[in-house]
Amino acid sequence: MSGLPAARRTVLKGAALAGAAGLGVAACSTESKLGHAKTPTPTAPVALGAADEVPVGGAKLYREQRLVVSCPAKGQYKAFSAQCTHGGCVLDKVEGTEGHCPCHGSRFDTMTGKVLHGPATVPLPSVPVTAEGGRLVAGPDA
Repeated sequence: MSGLPAARRTVLKGAALAGAAGLGVAACSTESKLGHAKTPTPTAPVALGAADEVPVGGAKLYREQRLVVSCPAKGQYKAFSAQCTHGGCVLDKVEGTEGHCPCHGSRFDTMTGKVLHGPATVPLPSVPVTAEGGRLVAGPDA
């Protein structure tokens, strides 16, 4: 009879591990639209700095503000949330016009917000942005 409790423990451990694995998969679901943040885009205008810091034909990551701004043509700016739509991590770098998520490897086009490489399936949310007096402001009413 001493074998019976050990077998029961093994079954219970297996069930607990399966449950924990299921929670992990749910946390990394590709169905996520906003990641883990309640507000992936600014709720008030955010001053970003000099507009000429964003290269024409390129993009700049404003990691602290969770924004990425691109400049498709001189004087034209587009901004997107820099929070990955898969797991909610903030992009950690921009190479050319490609934003990289450090958590699961998703990549985004910083000119359009579109997903270039998953696991993310949803584009980055766009954010209004304007250049006022040579300075960029992003968010509502920008």
